[in-house]
Amino acid sequence: VQLQASGGGLVQAGESLKLSCVASRSLLPVAAMAWYRQAPGKQRELVARWLSGGSTIYAGPVKGRFTISGDDAKSAVYLQMSSLKPEDTAVYYCETDRYYYCSISGPVAAYGMDYWGKGTQVTVSS
Repeated sequence: VQLQASGGGLVQAGESLKLSCVASRSLLPVAAMAWYRQAPGKQRELVARWLSGGSTIYAGPVKGRFTISGDDAKSAVYLQMSSLKPEDTAVYYCETDRYYYCSISGPVAAYGMDYWGKGTQVTVSS
């Protein structure tokens, strides 16, 4: 298992959940990680992306409600979800495709193999 996600569950609308995802030590140090979600009958969509150094990107529907954060040392990413809505119900996947590679001048971030976690179910009841 290269990416291990956890933290999903069943909550009521307005409640919070925190998802966690840790990359295997066999991977290179990650330079970016993201959360995607896929609701029944819909395409997988980007929820949020974290870049090592602190930059973040959010999809419109979750801005102001979700917070993504990462831990360079642990190669981990977290998604704090607040004010959850029934439309947030989906399987949430973590993903990484950008790593630090060694170079003469030091670590360099570059794209590499695309890895996905198995997904964790989030269900929000109204």
